[in-house]
Amino acid sequence: MPENLRCVVVAVDGSEESMKGLQWALDNVKLRTDGSLIIIHVQSPPSIAAGLNPGSIPFGGPSDVEVPAFTAAIEAHQRRITDAIITHALKICADNNYQAEVKTQVLIGDPKEKICEAVEELHADLLVMGCRSFGPIKRMFLGSVSNYCSNHVSCPVMIVKGTT
Repeated sequence: MPENLRCVVVAVDGSEESMKGLQWALDNVKLRTDGSLIIIHVQSPPSIAAGLNPGSIPFGGPSDVEVPAFTAAIEAHQRRITDAIITHALKICADNNYQAEVKTQVLIGDPKEKICEAVEELHADLLVMGCRSFGPIKRMFLGSVSNYCSNHVSCPVMIVKGTT
């Protein structure tokens, strides 16, 4: 069991597996008295979250115009999802009567890169993540965030697999 750590980062994405990673950290990690648990959630940029542009304006309108209302609606939706994920994670901490300091960070970008950047900037002693256990085909196309992070951060990584 990891003990006497100053900074532990737990990456959450709202999945049951990521919340199991958080639970594992609460049950198993012992922080120093001045240590903190940092819950990180990475939000996709609005353009990626949309997965598409609303399309060109019909009947000869410009095709490269960004629609501000569309982007604003996606950003508002993402904020609601992020707020719900962070609130749920903090509730798990409260339900466990977790006594150490808990901080949260919301980052925007590619989860693989942003988690690794945050771990390095925070000089984390440990990164805890859940693992969705994609099949080989899906993993080949989407990649594994936990696999990427385990190979690109300088601290130990605990990957908590979901149980059936």
